[in-house]
Amino acid sequence: MYDTILIPTDGSEQAARGVEQGLNLADQYDAKVVCLYVVDERRHGRPPALGSVEAEHEKLEDDATEMLNEIKARADELGLEVDCECCRGLPWEKITTHAERNDADLIVMGRRGATNDRTTPLGSVTDRVIRLTETPVQAV
Repeated sequence: MYDTILIPTDGSEQAARGVEQGLNLADQYDAKVVCLYVVDERRHGRPPALGSVEAEHEKLEDDATEMLNEIKARADELGLEVDCECCRGLPWEKITTHAERNDADLIVMGRRGATNDRTTPLGSVTDRVIRLTETPVQAV
């Protein structure tokens, strides 16, 4: 049923649930996993060359790479093919672009992310992804 599952994460508790659900589905359907972390330029700014924002982005990317490596290790234990990527930009744009580029059959992501705003059922990124992509989205 699924050949490729995109699992975006921001390291939050909700996103971790999405990772687990995505890996479980990939294991069930023997699907390829694409994990994505986007350094959100809305929250962290667009860096000038060699500025303090650039240093912050590099730290976030290092932390994200470590987290993605942990997800890759779990996927490897399940015998799954997995690609991981960290990039910068607007999360919903990068997620929808990656889904299209990787021909994803499903996007599995947390209902809310790092901001954990509980005033709405979905976080802003998840809401935008659902509205902007033709790929089915499972919000966990």
